[in-house]
Amino acid sequence: MLAVFDKTVAKCPEALQSPQTQNVLALKDGVLAKHFESIHSGSVTVNLGSSGFIAYSAHKQNPLLPRLFAVFDDIYCLFQGHIDNVAVLKQQYGLNKTANEVIIIIEAYRTLRDRGPYPPDQVVRDIQGKFAFILYDSTSKATFLASDADGNVPFFWGTDSEGNVVLSDDAEIVKKGCGQSYAPFPKGCFFTTSGGLRSFEHPLNELKPVPRVDSSGQVCGANFKVDEETKKETGMPRVGSSYNWSSDI
Repeated sequence: MLAVFDKTVAKCPEALQSPQTQNVLALKDGVLAKHFESIHSGSVTVNLGSSGFIAYSAHKQNPLLPRLFAVFDDIYCLFQGHIDNVAVLKQQYGLNKTANEVIIIIEAYRTLRDRGPYPPDQVVRDIQGKFAFILYDSTSKATFLASDADGNVPFFWGTDSEGNVVLSDDAEIVKKGCGQSYAPFPKGCFFTTSGGLRSFEHPLNELKPVPRVDSSGQVCGANFKVDEETKKETGMPRVGSSYNWSSDI
């Protein structure tokens, strides 16, 4: 799976940008999308206009961690892995028996967007299994990304020279689009357009970047770790019934 989002849609942490990165442009002339199509037979690429693109293929997938793609209500979602508590989540979100993992993720997002009663960290924490997902809401131009608590599914992200975000389960594809400015997506974390990168395991703690250095001594983006000494603000603002909860996602 592959997704590239314009920096206006998903602005990743500045620490992910390596000072050693060369002039690499992930969105220019569709080069990265064409490269993905060349190495994955039967791939499908969805053009998201100025927001970027999403590409998907079942080619060479791990049968234990299958890839799924779905579009519903102008929401695009790529999912890889499996959810253990599918039955519980179907009941929680009022889904029918035929709903699979990717539909569950879309419905969980829709619940959050449309004034769901739970904070996003709780929604992701309720998902049990091995997974990584990429979601894009074309109506609000919002992204929602996450990786399970143990990082069981290969999932990488990076930023090109213009600050556009590249996401894939293939590290080489991310490196091609980002040069040295890439890293594994932090396990146990989720990212939203409005809220940035956060930990769903430790939602009250800040995340701090730790520079990555490869075998040749080059700085390659950054890993993000929970800062046990830094707490987030916990005060809940008083809001009226007209408050737009989607701004918290």
